[in-house]
Amino acid sequence: MKRPLRTTTVIGSAVVAAGAVTAAAIGFGGGNSPPASSDAGRTAATASVTRTTLTRTQQVNGTLGYGTPVTVNGRGRGVVTWLPPLGATIRRGQPVYESDNVAVPLFYGGLPLYRQLRSGDTGEDVTEIERNLAALGYSGFTVDTSYTSATASAVRRWQKSLGLTRTGVFDPASVVVAPTTVRVASLVGHLGDPATGAMLTYVGTIRIVSIALDVTLQHLVRPGLPATVTLPTGQTVDGTLATVGTVASAAEEQGEPATIEVTVSVADQSKLGTFDQAPVIVSVVSETAENVLTVPVAALVALAEGGYGVQVVTGATSRYVAVHLGMFADGRVQVTGEGVVEGTLVGVPS
Repeated sequence: MKRPLRTTTVIGSAVVAAGAVTAAAIGFGGGNSPPASSDAGRTAATASVTRTTLTRTQQVNGTLGYGTPVTVNGRGRGVVTWLPPLGATIRRGQPVYESDNVAVPLFYGGLPLYRQLRSGDTGEDVTEIERNLAALGYSGFTVDTSYTSATASAVRRWQKSLGLTRTGVFDPASVVVAPTTVRVASLVGHLGDPATGAMLTYVGTIRIVSIALDVTLQHLVRPGLPATVTLPTGQTVDGTLATVGTVASAAEEQGEPATIEVTVSVADQSKLGTFDQAPVIVSVVSETAENVLTVPVAALVALAEGGYGVQVVTGATSRYVAVHLGMFADGRVQVTGEGVVEGTLVGVPS
């Protein structure tokens, strides 16, 4: 599987925006209020202070695919006599591989089966087995944590359907456990191999975007944030941050940053075409500022006293007003300052 690409540039950062500020330092002098002047003609254009919602996005590179492959290792005796075709979809109850011409089917679950189960046993692994048997149509028992004689009877019927010896004892080597339906990603074993080694790898059937995110950007993302995925064709689809890792992976090459694994889910899979292991660009909404006053970044001027201001234009006169800056996004910046209200005209030097 291709390694997910690393993150790229932050969009709308204050550092980048500050580079667009008018170079000249404007001084207010010793008074409490900035002086008015009649030289507004030095401003080539004006723009209105607007009230809007700013959205800051982070663009990162990712890989669209079916997720990280999981290896299936045979746990039985005998030899491999059948393997599924590459790309096959395997559902609960269907064979993952065959050993000595006996199918080893798929069970759904999250708990690895680690022991033989028989009447009198209890535990979450019993629940997992009973839940799968019930879903496959075997009845006569209660799905709970107790392996009863009724459970053993259902297991014997299930064993008969596979051609196994009807013992009523459940052997964990008789099934492969996965969280849900799987898709065969690669074939590792070969017909005639011992049924104890690696057989194949599988992935999920739902495509996701995998991102190796620079750990310094971890604070910008969290599960549930909206995201936009740009496909190789240029088409965009809506997505949602599904998982954000908490354990950093060391850089594979010297000088590269450590990363965390982030995944993006896409609800409408039909919009993804046939892409698999395809490079994509993901835009993540990392922050919003709602109902704030904003001006174009180009309207900011550096003040000799420190900080930033804007040139407020009133008719043929203008004055410089100090402002406090908030979020930068989409070429605009959030501002607050005395006399700066919605509709105020500010100078935008050419």
